[in-house]
Amino acid sequence: MISLIDTHAHLTYDGLAESIDDVLGRSRAAGVTKWISIGTDAEHNEKVVSLAAKYEYLYACLGIHPHHASEYKPEHIQRLIELIGSGKVVALGETGLDFHYNFSKQDAQKELFKRFLEIASLSRLPVVIHSRNAFEETMQILDNYADRTTKIVFHCYSGTIEQTREIIDKGFYISFTGIITFKNAELARECVKTVPLDRMMIETDCPYMSPEPMRKQKINEPALLIHTAQKIAELKGIDIETLSEQLENTTKEFFGI
Repeated sequence: MISLIDTHAHLTYDGLAESIDDVLGRSRAAGVTKWISIGTDAEHNEKVVSLAAKYEYLYACLGIHPHHASEYKPEHIQRLIELIGSGKVVALGETGLDFHYNFSKQDAQKELFKRFLEIASLSRLPVVIHSRNAFEETMQILDNYADRTTKIVFHCYSGTIEQTREIIDKGFYISFTGIITFKNAELARECVKTVPLDRMMIETDCPYMSPEPMRKQKINEPALLIHTAQKIAELKGIDIETLSEQLENTTKEFFGI
């Protein structure tokens, strides 16, 4: 019997939130039995905490997405700090740098990222990193500002083999999405082979990026995590039950759940 954990799901987003009971029911039926619901701004941080309070085995992660870095206000951070103590908050994020879209100024993204690392050090919470087209800058900030005891995971990973090795060498973690099932994602599959299972997690990043063979399903959901897990088991040459057990152990250790 498998028991997968979706480590990065936007369960408060449209397409999922309005039918959350059905979404979680389908998830459990597929063997995905625990969820980390991710906050991306002040509004969704409130929502993920409320959701976690309502559902067993559903946990909250509080963040401000780099897209929103130019919009955030000091009171948003103060409220986030207050929410940390409200129960079932297991991590901070997503936070980091996104230089692909640059919806927020790069300097604003960097300053917010540093602030989150400071809060992580004080709260002893792990950090979920969003890094897109900004690997060197992300690593530089982590080197200079992250507490050495802070656990770090790169979510929705799509880096190079060299970047993968650098992340693992620093003791950080990597989380893979359904991207690894895409036909043109050979590099991502090679990265899967490179990451040891005690440094690996998996996620849907729903409602985005439905995996093969469900690419035509517009709204991704936790139940579809099984397809990512099956692909990783295939790439690692192990059965799905063994993979599930090892990923569950890694995820529980990382988030303290």
